[in-house]
Amino acid sequence: MDEGKGEGMSDHEATVFNAIRSALAGLDNKTPLPEYDEAGFTASSRLAAGSTWENFAANFRAVNGRPMETVPELIAFLTAGDHCHGYCDPVLREEIGADLEAAGLKVEYSYDRSRYNDYAFGVTRASGIIGETGTVILNDHDTSDRLAALSPWVHVAVLKGSGGEHRTISDALRALGDCSNVIWATGPSKTADVEGILIEGVHGPGEQICLRVGG
Repeated sequence: MDEGKGEGMSDHEATVFNAIRSALAGLDNKTPLPEYDEAGFTASSRLAAGSTWENFAANFRAVNGRPMETVPELIAFLTAGDHCHGYCDPVLREEIGADLEAAGLKVEYSYDRSRYNDYAFGVTRASGIIGETGTVILNDHDTSDRLAALSPWVHVAVLKGSGGEHRTISDALRALGDCSNVIWATGPSKTADVEGILIEGVHGPGEQICLRVGG
């Protein structure tokens, strides 16, 4: 395989991605955040539910996300929707994957990118949540396979306890860290580009779940 060319990647794609890597090389220092009025920037009306998780859950539901707190709740949703075959981060095998298998679901712990259409669900780790907006934070440090979080119709982001809970967008910005790829997912993928009609599941999962465990 040519150096810099990923498995299944065409020569044209490899050229594009190598050009991006070259352009980004040496950009070790991040541009500092601009000054802004944090109080005026924060949507206080979205933070009236109580704890950060409670605010997140309320705002997540408002954008058609599904907050959950038990694995049986997840199993019931997957089986009811006939989402019977999927991927689970191997780190979560004992905590979640084993229960999914015991319920009769087919679970793989190695994501085969050439068979992305075979996976009805993907279970990966969440890096955090934002209470103010109902946003799930995913980054490459914690995500075992990015495609496993983006290509299945159902994505389950697993939040361990209260780790990574951010009350506001400003709190989340301050905690971005050094990961080069961070995704903020506010509900399922959606677009209203065509005739102003909202369609979900266009550029990513059509069902976005956040499962909090160990809380």
